[in-house]
Amino acid sequence: MPSPLLATSIVIPTHTEQRWSSLVRTIACAKSQRFAPAEVIVVVDHNPELFRRIQRDLPGVTVLENAYAKGVSGNRNTGAFHATTPLVAFMDDDITAQPDWLENLIAPFADPQVVGSGGGIEPAWERDRPRWMPDEFLWAVGGSYAGMPTVTSPVRNVWSASMVVRRSVFDAVGGFRVGFGKLGDRNRPEDTELCLRMSALDGGHWMYVPGAVIRHEVPAQRSTFSFFVHRCYAEGRGKVQMAGLHDGGETLGAERSYLWSLPKAVLRNLSTGDLPRAGGIVAGVFAAGWGGVVETVAAKRRPKAELEPAR
Repeated sequence: MPSPLLATSIVIPTHTEQRWSSLVRTIACAKSQRFAPAEVIVVVDHNPELFRRIQRDLPGVTVLENAYAKGVSGNRNTGAFHATTPLVAFMDDDITAQPDWLENLIAPFADPQVVGSGGGIEPAWERDRPRWMPDEFLWAVGGSYAGMPTVTSPVRNVWSASMVVRRSVFDAVGGFRVGFGKLGDRNRPEDTELCLRMSALDGGHWMYVPGAVIRHEVPAQRSTFSFFVHRCYAEGRGKVQMAGLHDGGETLGAERSYLWSLPKAVLRNLSTGDLPRAGGIVAGVFAAGWGGVVETVAAKRRPKAELEPAR
C-alpha cells in the first residue's frame, strides 16, 4: 500500500452538459480507486447551470468554478491550487480507469526526483477505428502511440488526461500556462509545456507508466480524416508556439526524434501492403509541418508577448 505521504487529490475539469454521462462515469472511476483519493475535485469551466447540476446531483465531490479565463488550463489550475495533498492527479471528464490506475501512477513518487507521472491511454472508439489511422498518430485522438516505452520509463512529457504531479513543484512553476491550451478549435500542448517547466525547476523528471491505463473516448466526429488533418495542423502550430516560450534548442528534441522514426513506419506499412496507414502517416506529417510553417510566419508578424503561468 502506498505511503500516506503520497496522499492524492483527483481533479476533473469539465465544461459541457453534453458529457454528463461520461463525467458521471469518470467520477465513479475516481471514487473507486484502490488507493482512495483524499478528495475528488470537479471544476466547471464558466457554465453556471452545469455547476449547479453537479452540486445537486453528484454528492461526495468538491465542485468549483474556474477562477481564471475560460479554458482547460485555468480549469485544472483552479482544482490543483485548491488541493492540499502532496500529489494531485488529473483526469479528463471522458475517460474510464481501472481501480489500480492511481496506485500505479503514484508508485514512481517514491523517488524524490520524480516531479510527475502519466499513464497509458487507449482510444475508446465510438465507431470502428479508421482503416487509415496509423499507430504512430494515435496521439491525434488522445491515445498512446507506437514508439512509446512499454515499461515504466523516464520521459520528457506525459498527457493531462492521465497525469499526477508533485504539488510543491506544480505550485512553484505556477501550474498550467493560462491562455495556452485547448479552447474551441485551438489546440496547444499545455501539458507538454507544463512538463518542461516542472522538469527545469530543479532537474526533476517525469515517468511514463504504461500499466496505468485509461480508456479515452473518441467520439465519431473525431474519427474522420478531416479532424485528423486539422488536429495534426494544430499540433504543428502549437509545438512551434511552445518552442517560442522556451529557450534552448532541445525543446523540440523529442519531436525531431519522432519525425525521424516515421519514414521507417511508412516503409513498413508499404511492405505489408497497408497503403491506407502509410498514407495516413504522410498526411499527418504534411499537416503538422504546414502548421509549423504557418505558426513560424505568424510569430514573426505578431508582437512578442509571453503568456504567464497562472500565478
